[in-house]
Amino acid sequence: MSIERFGTPKVGALPFAKAVSAGGFLYVSGQVPRDEKGEIVYGTMLTQAKVTLDNLKKVVESAGYSMNDVIKVEAWIADPRDFGDFNKVYAQYFSAEHAPARVTVQAQMMSDLRVEVACVAYKE
Repeated sequence: MSIERFGTPKVGALPFAKAVSAGGFLYVSGQVPRDEKGEIVYGTMLTQAKVTLDNLKKVVESAGYSMNDVIKVEAWIADPRDFGDFNKVYAQYFSAEHAPARVTVQAQMMSDLRVEVACVAYKE
């Protein structure tokens, strides 16, 4: 079984990849609401969830998978009152036909983040 890493760090950066594939599985590291320059995108849960899930989709697709290949999603939100808004955005990225398993928990976030999302995808 071969292992392939995507979005590996530059010298001096933290030692983790954006995603790692092995045996048909793709493990995507937690994505947060950062823009192309790496700056945090502040705003409501609607804004932060969209940027976060856009980032997740980019990583999944850059590894040759699609959002329909996602089999599990893990989401961390800072404020449980944002759960409804998170679900509104989440529903734009996943269909009922290809619904992944999911867990969502409240967590104290870093750097004024409202949300972080990781996933596992699979394809043969």
